[in-house]
Amino acid sequence: MRLVYISLLLVALPLLTTNGQSSSKTTDVALERKLQAALAGFRGDVGVYVYNLRTGKSVAINADTLFPTASTIKVPIQCGIFNKIHQGKLAYNQELIYKDSLHYDDGIVGSLRDGAKIPLSQVIMLMETVSDNTGSLWCQALAGGGSAINEWLETNGFHQTRVNSRTPGREAFRTRYGWGQTTPREMAELMIYIRRGHAISAEASDEMYRNLGRQFWDENGLSQIPSDVKTACKTGAVNQARSEVIFVHAPYGEYAYCMMTKNQKDESWGPANEGSTLLRTVSAIVWRHFEPKSKYEPTTRYEK
Repeated sequence: MRLVYISLLLVALPLLTTNGQSSSKTTDVALERKLQAALAGFRGDVGVYVYNLRTGKSVAINADTLFPTASTIKVPIQCGIFNKIHQGKLAYNQELIYKDSLHYDDGIVGSLRDGAKIPLSQVIMLMETVSDNTGSLWCQALAGGGSAINEWLETNGFHQTRVNSRTPGREAFRTRYGWGQTTPREMAELMIYIRRGHAISAEASDEMYRNLGRQFWDENGLSQIPSDVKTACKTGAVNQARSEVIFVHAPYGEYAYCMMTKNQKDESWGPANEGSTLLRTVSAIVWRHFEPKSKYEPTTRYEK
């Protein structure tokens, strides 16, 4: 039944190019004006890409500028590891053995005792759902390292998105961008690529998309979308950057968008950070633009 559903879905969505980009170049002028006004005065650099899958219209503001991925790099890492699974070099539910040498920080995976057993599927889930860093670096290694993931990205038409950390030859890029680098357009298009079933295979895309639909860090852009609306999301944060990519199954029509910042003056942590605040503002503007009849009002979120 799942494969039938995916096939019907692929027919229903608009025609995209190889890496998921729309063949339409129509700009949503009204939405662009709203977003330009919201971004004005931000103390840092910011880029936004929005694509409405029903209308084919988009908004691109610094959408092809490189930004630090922070934890949004875990979307490409998931693609890399599912590529290994598809090749038969790994099994999704195979048992892994944790070693203290894998420890990066004290997240869930990093808190396991030496010799603990855990399925690969759970490590992938923790990477996407709670953004577990030790688990993510473990997945990156199992995927063949950053070089293998970057090769998959290049082959699939994502020429700007790259893993930098622990990747030979990319030390200078790591110094500038951190763990990874991408553009708002490419990260949003990667989410669409997965949604359409083009990443690895229809079955792999389906499982990856389900993982991205379980997001613990939901206090930024996700907080502006009704809780009963299906979404897939990944967020990222480092001192001077915030990022979020979201696919929204809105009643009036599905849309995807990505907002990224860098060189922020505000390096504080917490919901009042200027980058985090702008993530919520942009999400609310896009939602209300596409869903003007919605009466949803965001509730106050608990700080995590």
